[in-house]
Amino acid sequence: MDNVCQCTVYDDRQSNAILYNILNREIYKSSHNNLNYNLMPRRCNCEIRRTVCLKSPADICQGASGVLVKTIHFMKNLPAFNQLPLNDQLSLLQSCWVPLFILGLAQEGMNFDVIDTPADSMLKRILLNSQECSEMEREQPTLAGVNKLKSCLKKFWSLDLSPKEYAYLKGTMIFNPDVKDLKAAQFVEDLQQEAQHALREVVQPLHPADLGRFAGILLAASTLKTITPNLITELFFRPVIGQADLLDFLVDMLFSR
Repeated sequence: MDNVCQCTVYDDRQSNAILYNILNREIYKSSHNNLNYNLMPRRCNCEIRRTVCLKSPADICQGASGVLVKTIHFMKNLPAFNQLPLNDQLSLLQSCWVPLFILGLAQEGMNFDVIDTPADSMLKRILLNSQECSEMEREQPTLAGVNKLKSCLKKFWSLDLSPKEYAYLKGTMIFNPDVKDLKAAQFVEDLQQEAQHALREVVQPLHPADLGRFAGILLAASTLKTITPNLITELFFRPVIGQADLLDFLVDMLFSR
């Protein structure tokens, strides 16, 4: 129910009606193109379907790339991680790179603004053939997704974690025994428990009066899993990598010497 857009698009349909009717006659004559009219752009004002992009992509993408490099570098320099079987390293990388990247954004204090995505005109969509159109279609970042990401960042900024707290929290996110098909699942679980214990040991002397801080940090960390890799990729890295697969870049960075 939450994913259903409640916005009315009647006004937009009306504003495009003349152009649509004119061009529709030509499409009817050339029905071999088989265009999907559901893909025609309609402005939607609700957060769920309202697509957005970075307001200052050059600066923010550069900063995000720096955070991503630091994230992979952090993983590469964990001796325990390097002791894991190769397939386990790949599985953990795929599972944890988004939460680690968001923690990196929070630690760097990196804020950003978004604007509505400029929609392709109906004329452009109709003139493209169906194959090109389907290849160009991607799930774009939505305002709802960005607001969820910003909410996560604000939670960590309010917690004001120390560098050590960030480091051990990242360890708890990397060593996730719930990832499927791990060959060294028990070893990974032990590493996560060690990271959680180390985090608790750091939190207590830094905030002796805040008895709920440790639980609050773990609770905030659990919200990171609600942010999808697609949102992070499309928002911060698609302008940089084009059509390439970001995960391929991450694997190359992780195993490069």
